[in-house]
Amino acid sequence: MKELLMGNEAVAMGALAAGVQVVSGYPGTPSSEVLETIAKRNPGGVYVEWSVNEKAGAEVAAGAAYAGARSLVTMKQMGLNVASDPVMCVNYIGVKGGMVVYVCDDPGPISSQTEQDTRNFAKYAHIPCFDCDSPEQAFQAVQDAFAFSEAHGTPVILRSTTRVCHACADIDVPEIKSPAAPEGFKKDPRWVIFPKLAYEAKLRVAGREPSLAEEFSEYEGNSIEGNGPVGIACGGISYAYVKEAIRGQEEQFTVLKIATPYPFPADLARQFLLGVDKVICFEELDPYIEDALIYEYGSLSLDIDHFIEGKRTDAVRLGGELSATEVGEVIENLTGVETTIPFREADDAPALPVRPPVLCAGCPHRGSFYAVKKAVGKRPAIYSGDIGCYTLGNAAPLDMVDTCLCMGAGITLAQGLDHAIGDDTVCFAFVGDSTFFASGITGTVNAVYNQSNIILCVLDNSTTAMTGHQPHPGMGVTMMGERVEPVDIGKVLEGIGVKSIRTVDPQNLEESVKAVQDAIEEKGVRAIIFKSPCIALVKPDDPKRVDADTCIGCMQCVNEIGCPALITKDGKALIDKSLCTGCGLCAQICPVEAIG
Repeated sequence: MKELLMGNEAVAMGALAAGVQVVSGYPGTPSSEVLETIAKRNPGGVYVEWSVNEKAGAEVAAGAAYAGARSLVTMKQMGLNVASDPVMCVNYIGVKGGMVVYVCDDPGPISSQTEQDTRNFAKYAHIPCFDCDSPEQAFQAVQDAFAFSEAHGTPVILRSTTRVCHACADIDVPEIKSPAAPEGFKKDPRWVIFPKLAYEAKLRVAGREPSLAEEFSEYEGNSIEGNGPVGIACGGISYAYVKEAIRGQEEQFTVLKIATPYPFPADLARQFLLGVDKVICFEELDPYIEDALIYEYGSLSLDIDHFIEGKRTDAVRLGGELSATEVGEVIENLTGVETTIPFREADDAPALPVRPPVLCAGCPHRGSFYAVKKAVGKRPAIYSGDIGCYTLGNAAPLDMVDTCLCMGAGITLAQGLDHAIGDDTVCFAFVGDSTFFASGITGTVNAVYNQSNIILCVLDNSTTAMTGHQPHPGMGVTMMGERVEPVDIGKVLEGIGVKSIRTVDPQNLEESVKAVQDAIEEKGVRAIIFKSPCIALVKPDDPKRVDADTCIGCMQCVNEIGCPALITKDGKALIDKSLCTGCGLCAQICPVEAIG
């Protein structure tokens, strides 16, 4: 049946069509919809879980593949860093069932800390890599990746990028049936990694590269299209941009599409290089294809200056997303061939309005940050943040995030700051409930063991809000729909050895301020759990309103908490009823009680 599918949904349906049996992962934009789609379209017989983090997810998938099951683990590019330990090792061990590691890169970046290119990780780890250029191709690529994984006994990385993940296309989806039971685990010394075996495995995985490159040169996903004098090398979403830009001028170009960046299809690349007069490389993010072509060009002993243009020659931007418009402009500048450039910006086009990111109206994190700020007052303090909605606490007027590195690092950064400063500065560490389970527990153990002097603030809004409200261990429900006993954060902290633990409602300002003040007077590791559900999960109360006659126009409500529902009119505060959720934080700070 033909269905309109998002790129991530196409990967999910392709995995189901391939008979995937175990699916794990950790939510992270732009990858999250794959696992959610598999859970929703599960024909029965497919185990699906949101793992506590990417490392755990990769290990679950590896164990399933050891038993002969086809397994899929999903993550974004930052998550691959977390999963790198097992992913690097499982390639040395090998697999019996097909194992696909689906990683979504985020050019821009749009919702990430870094622009890192998973193709380089694949080469570094000696793991074969497939690249997605469209939802249609992604649907087929995941099936090819499973078959290739089983044929060669290796995990396979399937890489996508944000625009492919979230683009839509009509795809013919076969009837999805329950997968067959796996063969099962057979005891064998091969499943236990030892240094001697690892050495032999390194020789094996590195030594197979030439034969895999030959196989990929014949893979139908890689192609040479056209026979024009100007060569264009591309892969991923850049292939779609190129096709759009050269529409109507195809006879001028020869297009090399790389769908399997590692091992690089060298034979196909040499054939392409020998048939063109000039090459322009378009790709996101790093000049991976470009560098590979430069190497192959050198091996052919050709001697033409400026034969290959791209990121290395500053012809193409090194960072950020590409577009059909930018691709067309580069081609015109380098060749003089007029291209089809959509959405060419007019010289007099008005600037787009600025829309700064901000915490939602009624977000409990706003109350948590404001309570800490009020309690600290003029004391010297450092606020270490983390990855989540609450990173937005860095913006004015809250200005409550001084550091943000990676998931879970707020807790350990605070420890480093405490040990380095060693004065009366109060070191706070903010972490969300989902992030606490994903990567915050280890840092908390480290703090207790090494006798740090920090205040841990767990912002518990009962969900994984930033990536789409996926469940986590503290919610009492699994991705399979099972009701389980939720893991209690307070009891976890108690078990770790945290002696001072307070739980408060951040929407109750007086109670929250008092809890922070009491914690400041103590020493060692102390924790405050700010517990209130995400406003997207609960029905809002009636909106508040400002009594204009009582309001004195001090703007304390507007200037101190930065709620988007608070605006000004005629020198008075005003509440936008369409945004207000009735949380009442503004009413608690109004000095004349004008809000009710």
